[in-house]
Amino acid sequence: MIRYIMIGITLLATMSVQGEPVTLQTPQGRLLGDTSGPNGEVRVFKGIPFAIPPVGNWRWRPAEPALSWKAVRLATRFSPNCSQPIYPEGSFFSSPNAPTSEDCLYLNVWSTASGDTKRPVMVWIHGGGLTRGSGSTGAYDGTELARKGVVVVTINYRLGIFGYFTHPELSKESPHSASGNYGTSDQVMALRWVRDNISAFGGDPNNVTIFGESAGSFSVHHMMSTPLAAGLFHRAIGESGTSFGPMLELKTGKVTAESNGVKFASAVGAGYLRELRNMTSEKVLLASQSHRFRPVKDGWIFPDQIYNVFRDGKYNAVPLMVGFNAEEGTTLGVLGRIPKDQASYVGGVRQRYGDLADEFLTLYPASDLRGSALNAFRDGFATWGMQTWAMMMANTNTDAYLYYFSHWPSGKELGAYHAAEILYVFNNVIRLRPDAPANDVALSDLMSDYWVAFAKQGGSQC
Repeated sequence: MIRYIMIGITLLATMSVQGEPVTLQTPQGRLLGDTSGPNGEVRVFKGIPFAIPPVGNWRWRPAEPALSWKAVRLATRFSPNCSQPIYPEGSFFSSPNAPTSEDCLYLNVWSTASGDTKRPVMVWIHGGGLTRGSGSTGAYDGTELARKGVVVVTINYRLGIFGYFTHPELSKESPHSASGNYGTSDQVMALRWVRDNISAFGGDPNNVTIFGESAGSFSVHHMMSTPLAAGLFHRAIGESGTSFGPMLELKTGKVTAESNGVKFASAVGAGYLRELRNMTSEKVLLASQSHRFRPVKDGWIFPDQIYNVFRDGKYNAVPLMVGFNAEEGTTLGVLGRIPKDQASYVGGVRQRYGDLADEFLTLYPASDLRGSALNAFRDGFATWGMQTWAMMMANTNTDAYLYYFSHWPSGKELGAYHAAEILYVFNNVIRLRPDAPANDVALSDLMSDYWVAFAKQGGSQC
């Protein structure tokens, strides 16, 4: 059954402060973290390794479990972000430069639980187009969600060429005859880490919700689609992003993923895989900017196209909540592409849609150029995919919920823009916007309640 949620308003949040050092014994070894929250009630452990560093000969290999340690490990600082380009100057999503490295497969945990407590776990997968981002972004601070009774985990995963490069030599060295999708293998490994370690933090490995926005939502879709993640999570939340579009085939088709990899290697003058692995990460990253590396149908992590997996009911079926925002396109370049007049708009529509142009213009009329451009983008980018994702759950007996976020963050003329909901989901409005008006703070408290309730109850009482 699909249920619809309109996001509304109530209550108040509080600011986080840093607290005292805390130690914790885990299956991997002992950690030294610290605390956050108004009374220091949230224990925070940052930069915990969940996979072997993918460097040197481990570059472009599927994730393997991290090793344990004997001494106390300092867990009070975030790890470097995974290697990535900076956002273009002037981008809405640009932020101060942070350290980056290929040695980046670490995660972070927020928890108020102790002893034998078993709290629901919420694992956040960050967005950024599968090319940028990290689990340490300030908006993803898990303090306030943890104060509501869940254990929060944020993760890093390999990005761009380091996460999704394919090549015949890589496929040949794989026991699965597959290459690419390394970033996806990182996400699976992080969920395996949660299964094996989260009890030490007071989390319940049998009650795990994965959630993410944009490319993080793509990744939630991926986790529901890959057999490697079966049984590792029990609920899923996707925010503004699906992966129903066709993936390149690894070895078959007019253009294959492997042939793209060979083309890249040739462009950088590398005849063999060992030469690519010996290149510095900076050189590889710089050379990759004119190429596109995405998840591929490799016959192992993704045995089939994701649309087919859902159509045939072969996905990891769990209770699902998905949704999108009212003005997704304002921060994604649409405002710079609005036609200058109605004639230009109508001409472009007729050229693109042919016999369907009149139907399109009825839905997105030329009389409102800005509104129609934004609405058409939103529906193509998010509405169809999120609704289809929810509706495809009809071939199981699990519930699917669909939300629509239309709130304009105060002072933002961009409307309910792409990623606007994240601060509200994490209840971080007042922490990052201390001057936010009461209605923003109240909505933040309410919306995070919805997400926590879903994680706790699986949607049965939301």
